[in-house]
Amino acid sequence: MALEVFSYQSVHCEVYKKYLELIKTDLTKINKVEDIPYLPIEFFKTFKITSTESAHEIIFESSSTSGLGVSKHFVKSKEWYTELFKASFEFHLNDATKYCHLALLPSYLEREHSSLVFQINHFIQNSQFKESGFYLFDQSALAEQIRYNEQHMIPTILWGVTYALLDFAESFPMVLKNTQIIETGGMKGKRKEIVREELHQILKSAFQIQSIFGEYGMTELMSQAYSLKNGKYKCPPWMRIMTREINDPLSAAAIGKNGVINIIDLGNLNSCSFIATSDIGKVFEDGTFEVLGRLDNSDTRGCNLLV
Repeated sequence: MALEVFSYQSVHCEVYKKYLELIKTDLTKINKVEDIPYLPIEFFKTFKITSTESAHEIIFESSSTSGLGVSKHFVKSKEWYTELFKASFEFHLNDATKYCHLALLPSYLEREHSSLVFQINHFIQNSQFKESGFYLFDQSALAEQIRYNEQHMIPTILWGVTYALLDFAESFPMVLKNTQIIETGGMKGKRKEIVREELHQILKSAFQIQSIFGEYGMTELMSQAYSLKNGKYKCPPWMRIMTREINDPLSAAAIGKNGVINIIDLGNLNSCSFIATSDIGKVFEDGTFEVLGRLDNSDTRGCNLLV
């Protein structure tokens, strides 16, 4: 299916088509997934990446934490995006409506063009628990709601950007038995960067829980991967992670070796499904992967710094 999508996008995505020409790709020799070239993610900042002439229903934008501009993803169908992020969540965590969703993120009213906020807003609006909601900086109100949910044994997911979760853990440590934390991103310049293992240990200690979950997604993707244990992310079946050599962007890195992350997201049918990111990571034999950091000089980015 990835080869079929490549065949389609190499013709209909004008920017990808031009890029393939510039790197002298012989389309007749792309016969296996490993041969497919990836479009640098930075192109989403300067070009309209689309494989269809149809009108788009929404434009998702990344936050500009470095002043270097924003990425724009022209999404043809809100319904298609919704089906994908619901399916990504359910593949890992069951039916999203069965959880109370609490979001330690800026309100969707602040950034209507954030794909992350669009996603979590859908979960909040469709949750069977009216207690679901966004929290901006009122961490005391969030702590009160979590205590209420714990007391009433309401299954809860706390979504949070990393620096806000650390602030919350320092101010409101508590024992969580019915609440699972999903961290969605890094410090974004708010606090000193720390490795994921240290972050998870701090949060697990503060809340007396066994594991911290994570979501790996971005403005340019329609799908998300999740980590449920050991910091290793797993993709839904229509998404795959590969790595390229750090100093040779057109060569694949070996399994288990540090490299730069390439993503195949077949959900990106109407834009480009083959994205070369600036994230450094490692892919394992079972298809799971770790995110270890970012290339030097790549811009800080993410949907999480929304104010």
